[in-house]
Amino acid sequence: MRKNRAGVLDKAETLIKALPWLERFHGTTVVVKYGGHAMSDEALRHSFAEDIVFLRYAGLRPVVVHGGGPQINAALEQAGIASTFTAGLRVTTPEAMEVVRMVLTGQVQRDVVGLINRHGPFAVGMSGEDANLFTAERKPALVDGEPVDIGQVGEIVEVQVGAVRALLDDDRVPVVSSVARGDDGEIYNVNADTAAAALAVALDATKLVVLTDVEGLYADWPDSDDVIDSLTTDELAMLLPELSAGMVPKMEACLHAVRGGVPQAHVLDGRVPHSLLLEIFTDEGIGTMVLPTPAGAPTP
Repeated sequence: MRKNRAGVLDKAETLIKALPWLERFHGTTVVVKYGGHAMSDEALRHSFAEDIVFLRYAGLRPVVVHGGGPQINAALEQAGIASTFTAGLRVTTPEAMEVVRMVLTGQVQRDVVGLINRHGPFAVGMSGEDANLFTAERKPALVDGEPVDIGQVGEIVEVQVGAVRALLDDDRVPVVSSVARGDDGEIYNVNADTAAAALAVALDATKLVVLTDVEGLYADWPDSDDVIDSLTTDELAMLLPELSAGMVPKMEACLHAVRGGVPQAHVLDGRVPHSLLLEIFTDEGIGTMVLPTPAGAPTP
């Protein structure tokens, strides 16, 4: 019996359409921030791992930076430690930090590494503490313009990427937990979006991709669900004060990355299977892309 020739030709056409993007991104580094629903849904977890392995086989150099908010909340509840937030940031006591560190490096990271390594010996787990990858300082929250201490929450002040580069040169996939050490020896919980942006800049990455639980940046939320396809850094900076609290760290990460020299940053809906491949290897793409403001462009 003849196979469905039309279906086979459609597959070939899809592959050919990806050729320009394969040529463009071959050998380049892509930093992917992994979190949200894509991390908690079983099918999406597997499709994310497949996407990362596909990127690696296609000749890209993917780096995964992950958070783990829901897993941390569950572990803290189990330990009888209340989850408290100030200005959108988790108040991190020494007791809570022990749980955060254990969950990120001992649970979430091992899960991501294991899923990727079902396809081959690719993924290697790292903490931001390893080889002084991330150095952080204590970061207060701002409440009504006043700084408020929220414990062991850090802001990254230095990135040393030697160990990550060594793994990439060995064709490995670094999987990085968003924990950092301070010069004072303190361990800090750092925002995974921020960590991914800092790492993308330090690695001279071609792309930063942030997976979220929304379709992208909405043009006029909640009055409209139209997604902004692309915008410049200056346009994004103007919008930031109006964004919802959940989108601010993600869009700030994109802004920081592109202003730091990363050519493109993307916010994608991680609930869409294989959204990472759709963004990188298709003409249409999905989500919202942030690009540098052209030199000499008027300020919006």
